[in-house]
Amino acid sequence: MKSLQIKNLHKRPIGVFDSGIGGLTVARALFEILPNENIIYLGDTARLPYGTKSKETVILYSIECLKFLLSKKVKMIVVACNTASSFAVPFLQKITKIPVIGVLIPGSEAAVNMTKNNKIGLIGTLGTVKSLSYKKAIIRLNKKAEVFSQACSLFVQLAEDGWTDNKIAELTAKEYLTDISKKGIDTMILGCTHYPILKNTISKVIGKNIKLIDSGEETAKKVNIILQEKKLLNTQKKKGEHRFFVTDFPNNFHQIAERFLGKKIHNVKQVKL
Repeated sequence: MKSLQIKNLHKRPIGVFDSGIGGLTVARALFEILPNENIIYLGDTARLPYGTKSKETVILYSIECLKFLLSKKVKMIVVACNTASSFAVPFLQKITKIPVIGVLIPGSEAAVNMTKNNKIGLIGTLGTVKSLSYKKAIIRLNKKAEVFSQACSLFVQLAEDGWTDNKIAELTAKEYLTDISKKGIDTMILGCTHYPILKNTISKVIGKNIKLIDSGEETAKKVNIILQEKKLLNTQKKKGEHRFFVTDFPNNFHQIAERFLGKKIHNVKQVKL
């Protein structure tokens, strides 16, 4: 009986949750790197954003998201939210036996591995920047590293409105990024899951010589490694099934989600946690 359970475990889906829509960039990276995996995405859109909530509230919400995904019999949890990654991941890892990974550590590790001069930039929401979570993680990995942070809160709305490659996006990016790009950084972490949508504009403003780290992309690579190590990769030949759940249907959800994912979606249900 035990061997049968282990044998079927790899067929189970990967569970991904976020406070809203931004985590779909993490889901997209998972679709690309692990095309055969079944994936369930939960967006807690009724209670977003997590960035303005207390640590205790974020942990509570994250536990509720975890319980929902565990009820769907997932084999692994990906916390596709920078705030929840900062506050809740260590706690979630203690209360479930399946692997739990956030976006914080993969993004930090990639920046430390990529930088040549130990000067790393971080852009994120005000909550992520104020929490100092990335800075602490980077310093733990490399004590010589210097971290320069900048909150870029308006990027979230630009990404959701689809204003990613126009003059307004460019002017906003210049306003936010001119000072940080003069700090001598050679690497910058996109510390919010919305920001990869603005990658071209950000790169244009700060210059191609500064390498951008997409935390979602790095997390997807890490998920692949963990699944291989634990022999949990789905070996099916067909493409994986992708299901989406939200706690509320915000305006233009489908339109924004399809822009973030780069594909049409149909399988979306509203749920209560």
